[in-house]
Amino acid sequence: MKKIELVEIRQVNDALAEMVALFRVELRSYKGIASKPNVEDGREEMKEYLLAGFPVFAATVHGEYAGYVVCRIESEVVWVESIFVREEYRRQGVAAALHGKAEEIAASYGNDTVYNYVHPNNHRMIEFLRKRGYTVLNLIEIRKPYQNEKLTQTITVGEHEFDY
Repeated sequence: MKKIELVEIRQVNDALAEMVALFRVELRSYKGIASKPNVEDGREEMKEYLLAGFPVFAATVHGEYAGYVVCRIESEVVWVESIFVREEYRRQGVAAALHGKAEEIAASYGNDTVYNYVHPNNHRMIEFLRKRGYTVLNLIEIRKPYQNEKLTQTITVGEHEFDY
């Protein structure tokens, strides 16, 4: 078992910016959009999180970045804004360590849950959360389609079907 260390992030570095860029590529893939990582956009996104005061933690394995979690705290409620683990470190406890840190922050506010943003077809993340006891669907986000947006899937929630 590899030793996972969590470090609080206070400044953006190249390795972190690259992981954010890879996370965005993965999110786009859930919508059927192929893209390449844009490290500069990743750097800017992480700067925004840090400037907003969001707690950010990276997981390292043997000194290399394996993943990160960004938490948003709103009225003492902790949201996992984003969580990402590099492909080569998946299924090795990295996500559990990162998500555990978010739960630790929630517990420091007296809360026993973390709220998680998840794409409805991110089956790996949904299964990960279910195994950790997250089985309550809290809210769904509904919007109008963007101009020229190509929606290729539908998702059913209860009696309602939504374009995705």
